[in-house]
Amino acid sequence: MSFPQKGGKGPAAKGPRWGWFLLALAGAALGALLFHAFTGQHRVHELEYWEFLQYVQDGSVVYARLSPSEIRGRIALDGITFPFRTARRGVENDTELYSLLRKHGVPFTGTRDGSGLPTLLLYLLPTVLLIGLFVLMMRRVGGGGSAMAFARSRARMYEQQEVKVTFDDVAGIDEAVDELREIVEFLKNPERFQALGGRMPKGLLLVGPPGTGKTLLAKAVAGEAGVPFFSMSGSEFVEMFVGVGAARVRDLFKQAQQHAPCIVFIDELDALGKTRGGIPIGGHDEREQTLNQLLVEMDGFDSSDGIIVMAATNRPETLDPALLRPGRFDRHVVVDRPDINGREAILRVHARHVKMAPDVSLREIAAMTPGFVGADLANLINEAALLAARSGRSEITRAELEEGIERVIAGLEKKRRVLTPEEKRRIAVHEAGHAVAALFTKGVDPVHKVSIIPRGVAALGYTLQLPEHDRYLATKSQLLAELRVLLAGMVAEELLLGEASSGAQNDLERATRIARHMVTSFGMSERLGRVSYGKPSGRFLPANHEEEEAGVRLYSEATAREVDEEIKRLIEDAARSVRELLEQRRAALERVADALYELEVIEADQLRTLAGLEQAPGHQRPLAG
Repeated sequence: MSFPQKGGKGPAAKGPRWGWFLLALAGAALGALLFHAFTGQHRVHELEYWEFLQYVQDGSVVYARLSPSEIRGRIALDGITFPFRTARRGVENDTELYSLLRKHGVPFTGTRDGSGLPTLLLYLLPTVLLIGLFVLMMRRVGGGGSAMAFARSRARMYEQQEVKVTFDDVAGIDEAVDELREIVEFLKNPERFQALGGRMPKGLLLVGPPGTGKTLLAKAVAGEAGVPFFSMSGSEFVEMFVGVGAARVRDLFKQAQQHAPCIVFIDELDALGKTRGGIPIGGHDEREQTLNQLLVEMDGFDSSDGIIVMAATNRPETLDPALLRPGRFDRHVVVDRPDINGREAILRVHARHVKMAPDVSLREIAAMTPGFVGADLANLINEAALLAARSGRSEITRAELEEGIERVIAGLEKKRRVLTPEEKRRIAVHEAGHAVAALFTKGVDPVHKVSIIPRGVAALGYTLQLPEHDRYLATKSQLLAELRVLLAGMVAEELLLGEASSGAQNDLERATRIARHMVTSFGMSERLGRVSYGKPSGRFLPANHEEEEAGVRLYSEATAREVDEEIKRLIEDAARSVRELLEQRRAALERVADALYELEVIEADQLRTLAGLEQAPGHQRPLAG
């Protein structure tokens, strides 16, 4: 949902075209001025008046241009022609000079002094254009009518009637909504809280993974309370000029006080409020100065004024402790990934704007999308709508929704990619290994579909496993089972085709990551004990494995060697176990591989029939092969 912004797109939108026009005009004028200067005065020989008269009598003057104050022209000496200039001695109507020039056959013309209006314009026009261009650039950079507007806040203010989002548009995060209803009540009836001597928190920090609806939730608070809403990103405060960020913070809070009660929302607070420190003595950091000003402003206003500061971040562990202390952002609201009920509610919100087939069960779609956040589910509905429109349907069916899930998870199908029969056979064997291992391994999620149609950037095939319910932790046996399923594709290639291929790269990366977490973070290694050797990572963003691979460790080289050996042991044990399983189920493996080669896509029921099973034991991610 888009929101109107103050100012909109009006005549100011033509500013860039006028700017280019003025720039071109100034350049042309400056070029004309330089051309005039260089062509008119370059290597001009200054002559005395008597020398000029002598050259006239000698017949050396080629031509002359007379003005009341000077004489210009060209002289030819020894076959070389060059310009000259001499100050004129006499009055404008010098009849003797005219007679002398006519007598010796020197062509001449008469002109006025170069002090008239054309010459004046030639010199003044470039200066005026350059000044105008400078003023225009400062207006464009500052966003206002003067250079001082550069330090003004760029926050977008939405009036009460412009904020159309309410809590009815927010779904799947009921706990966060309940936490913020108190803020709405305070903005509507502040006397109710002030009568008991209580005060509302000055700041609320919304933390959670990307795409969970933190910004939408802040707008819903403003829409429910019916107050103005100031929105600004943390990166918009900091500029290359020292002091600009702090000035914008001061201006933002000044505007907020003028429109109180209101809500000030700072998105991506971690861009502004990272922990201070690490700067050499005598150094200066514009970002830290901006942060200091924000801390001062939050200390300076009273919550009874009706100003509520809200911020959102997915990196709370990087924020400066001074921001999180009581009196500033003293209330933290976690906006987490929705569970199955939350996903169903989010799907219903987005399904209000599209036409669904009567047999579509949003509950089943919610069960098929564990780990999806609000942004993912909105994208899912949009992808399904586009697929239905492309197929000429008048409504969205379950088929488009399932295809949308696969697009979000694995990427677009590449049906036109041509594979050789040998490559197609190897991909079929690889994915059959994943599927059969998942069918006969306890503790893994059921297989929903197996395909050898390439998808995304590098996936030549995939085995889609979908959980029966949300899972918030994993046991050691479940992680070992997942390792076996990940390695089953490579093992199946070795069993049926004699050797493995490079198609198992993604499987090995994920298996190694799981094994490393088991050893260094989860304490699931008997050899290394119940100790965490992992590097602390973000709560809502994935850990940076590149630093660990680059040698950033919190343990010794001896321990690192043991960690590597233990990771290798876990992977080798899982590979040995799944090899035994596939050897026992070799007939089922071959049947599934042959069917995949012929059909390219196998659904769950057909897969169980080929494997000789009536029901499958109980992953939201496709196993890219």
